[in-house]
Amino acid sequence: MRREVSVIFPLLIPLLLEAVLGASAHVPLPVALVAAAAIGLYLLVFAVRERGRTRTA
Repeated sequence: MRREVSVIFPLLIPLLLEAVLGASAHVPLPVALVAAAAIGLYLLVFAVRERGRTRTA
């Protein structure tokens, strides 16, 4: 089950990014930048976790 969940999240990222980009046309720039930073941080954490997982497996 854990492996299936980790596969789903990267597939959802483009959909979430599209929602944020669409909403960013209607929100102030600082709010859009905070959302972009949060997405970037999530992607960074995910990449580090996956890199560590492939090296130990």
